[in-house]
Amino acid sequence: MKKLIYYAGLMVVIIILLPMFIVKGCGRPVEKKPPASEKTDGTVKIKVYHPASATVEEMDLEEYIKGVVAAEMPADFHIEALKAQAVAARTFAYGRLSGVYKPKEEVHEGADICTDSSHCQAWVSKEDALKKWSPFFASKNWNKISKAVNDTKGMIVVYKGAVANTLFHASSGGRTENAEEVWAGVSVPYLKSVESSGEERSKGYITSFLIKKQDFVEKFKKAYPDAVFGDNILDGIRIVDYTTGGRVNTIEVGDVALKGTEFRTLFGLRSARFVVSSADSKKDDMLKITTTGFGHGVGMSQWGADSLAKKGGTFTEILKHYYTGVDIVSISEFGTSGDTTQK
Repeated sequence: MKKLIYYAGLMVVIIILLPMFIVKGCGRPVEKKPPASEKTDGTVKIKVYHPASATVEEMDLEEYIKGVVAAEMPADFHIEALKAQAVAARTFAYGRLSGVYKPKEEVHEGADICTDSSHCQAWVSKEDALKKWSPFFASKNWNKISKAVNDTKGMIVVYKGAVANTLFHASSGGRTENAEEVWAGVSVPYLKSVESSGEERSKGYITSFLIKKQDFVEKFKKAYPDAVFGDNILDGIRIVDYTTGGRVNTIEVGDVALKGTEFRTLFGLRSARFVVSSADSKKDDMLKITTTGFGHGVGMSQWGADSLAKKGGTFTEILKHYYTGVDIVSISEFGTSGDTTQK
């Protein structure tokens, strides 16, 4: 009788309970819900605000990036530089799309990003891009840019598991800048000063313009009404110190001390790497302001990227040079344990 009960119990385990455990163990795993911005087919959509028409357009992220690269970087740059620009632009956009980085001013409420280069990133439609290029090179240029974007599809820059804020500029003047020395109090571990050679080819790398001393004083006093100047205006202008990247950190004008970035904004200079001098002996009433480089100098230098590419650097090497300690990963696998890092 005991044997009968034993065999009966064994049959229950084999026939009923064991299959239940097997089915449970082989069942379909719970799928992670895709990000709100990512569709089930793997595409990512982004809402773009066009200031000129005051309209918001939803478009495929990759198609949007093609327009950014076409607007932000010369098409005749090396393909690896264009790829680096594509990844930097995609990361910049994705950081705003995902809500990691938000603008202080709601200049494009209802959209993720705008096409104003002074606020977000420049962008141009394919139709307008083809028009701005010579008809002999238009199709070739667009195909080259499309290849740069397609070859880096979905790739973004991350730092220690977080989306990086991939700032970029035209040319640094030989060395990029620490973020905190441009925007006080904003220290970013991957936005550090690095060497950036080969930028001398850029248009307007060194530029000068003349301004009458009287106009200089009037413009300055509009911003600083209590400023006091001596008889010799030039003697009253003194650069106190420089940033790590070689830009003017503090400058004294008359009895006012201000940041080099503030002086740059006031006089509309191409960069904060500048010198103020006398025009020449024949124009004693004029001052000459000479700048080197173009842009805020933080992050990737576009002309520096092209120089690195022409020396054999890949887009990942370019990005890792200008963004210290970062990794390049895929959006679709971002945040997972998959080995998606670009070595």
